[in-house]
Amino acid sequence: MTIDNMKKTNFEKADLKQWKELAVDSLKGKPYEKLKTSTLEGIELEPLYVERPAIDNSSIVRSMKRNAGWIIAQQTIAYSGDEFLEQLNESIEKGNEAIVYDGTHQLNWNDDQLVQLSSFIAQYPVFLFNVCNDDTILRAFDFVHHEVREKVTGIIQVDDWIMPVGYTNIRTAGADLWNAHHQGADAVTELAIALAEASRIAAGSESFHSFADNFFVRFAIDTHFFMEIAKLRAFRVLWKAFAQAYDVDEPPFIPIFAVTSLRSFSKLDPYVNLLRGGNETFAAVLGGADMIQAHPHNILTGPNASSIRHSRNMQLVLKEETHVAKVSDPAGGSYFIEQLTEELVEKSWKLFLEIESKGGIDKFLEGGQLQENLLKLQRETAVGKRALIGTNVYAELTKTNFDDWSGLYPVARLAEPFEKLRQSFSDNQPKTILLTFGELKDFKPRADFVTSFLASGGIESSWSPAFKSIEQAIQWLDSEKPEYVIVCGNDEIVSAGMESLLEKLPTEIMLDAAGKIDEKTLNKWKQLGLNGLIFNGQNKLEKLQDILTSWQGGTRK
Repeated sequence: MTIDNMKKTNFEKADLKQWKELAVDSLKGKPYEKLKTSTLEGIELEPLYVERPAIDNSSIVRSMKRNAGWIIAQQTIAYSGDEFLEQLNESIEKGNEAIVYDGTHQLNWNDDQLVQLSSFIAQYPVFLFNVCNDDTILRAFDFVHHEVREKVTGIIQVDDWIMPVGYTNIRTAGADLWNAHHQGADAVTELAIALAEASRIAAGSESFHSFADNFFVRFAIDTHFFMEIAKLRAFRVLWKAFAQAYDVDEPPFIPIFAVTSLRSFSKLDPYVNLLRGGNETFAAVLGGADMIQAHPHNILTGPNASSIRHSRNMQLVLKEETHVAKVSDPAGGSYFIEQLTEELVEKSWKLFLEIESKGGIDKFLEGGQLQENLLKLQRETAVGKRALIGTNVYAELTKTNFDDWSGLYPVARLAEPFEKLRQSFSDNQPKTILLTFGELKDFKPRADFVTSFLASGGIESSWSPAFKSIEQAIQWLDSEKPEYVIVCGNDEIVSAGMESLLEKLPTEIMLDAAGKIDEKTLNKWKQLGLNGLIFNGQNKLEKLQDILTSWQGGTRK
């Protein structure tokens, strides 16, 4: 075909009906609904979005954001005033654009150091979180010259502190969703809590503008990429609706401070946290955050110069390579994200009204909804429905640092139960063998699964030769003397030989079988000495704990 003919060629336009027919055909009998995904928020994600939502929120999102781009707000991590100033200066020289301090562990400051810090405060936005009113760092604001104080911008999260005169652009009252997020809040709940907190603060203010000019929000950004983008966009829309409830059609700008979540961070294979942090940071960028703080990948055990540089460079690369800092709403126009934004707006506003009707934010937090969400997240992680790469799937049996960094504000993380099991097995574990039967095709899928399953708990295993008979297997076990054995083969092979194997198995060996069987057969095998089963969809934490308990207790009879 010539170029001229190609230009004249038209293709028939495919519609959603045709796409569905092809999708169902490729599913080979499974329903189309199999392609839909339900989220923690109760939102059903479609496999394909082909129409713009009835309500276009993109114009609202753009109008509610002051400037395109964002401030790189890297936390300065130090153990003394001198070190803080040194690290801050170095980070600013290398791309950091703000002063970020976490007051979980206070530093010792003298007046000379505070004077030096005040010179940075006069030039760069300042963000102080978890600060007590007796934290010495607050005295740095006394040393800033009066004529430049009105130019100082930022957020100070502190109770019962009287700010020195002249700081008209520092915000001190806001909705910090960090704790709620790590206690189990989903995107809908976080947005509703942000509005409820705004309502609580507004109720005690002289006017809407006096409250709004001092208000901020801080969102933790998790690994659900598109949901987190939509969450930040949804807040802009919700804020406009919230202001209109106070008869304010053009609401003041509210800064969104985004910080990478630690809910999915893990001490196991910590370099995967680089991917998690990059995912979360880019979601915050596309969602339109005004300031972004990215945690170092080894923040759980103690950051170093290298990891701090990596966390800073994530944002620098995004700014330089993607050019999204030049666009006010880079995610706007995507049918999927626009639809997701609208669903979050509707659900969050409904929950906000429910919170208000039941007595406000404090009453809601006492209701246990966050705990229920967290338990659901933990269950999904335990059974593998929610994947933590390097932790509950594709686990690497490498040496792990299990220390807790003292400078970190403690939060609930989904990887913690796996970390504790890995630590239990790290120095002392059973000699574990996967006992294989038949041809490679008969046992390899299950053997691969079991190897990965055990690795998520820190158990190292090896495969036996492929045996044709129980007698061969018993003879080999007598020579190898393993402490824990898992039988791997197809259902037919395992069912045919299990009773004979159990009768002849040395009493000191703990035995499991790979795969699911009916309850009657399982009970019969257990009476003969079977410890249990390993299968897909099983609660890994419970099974791994059972292995640990059975091995240490010597339950094999």
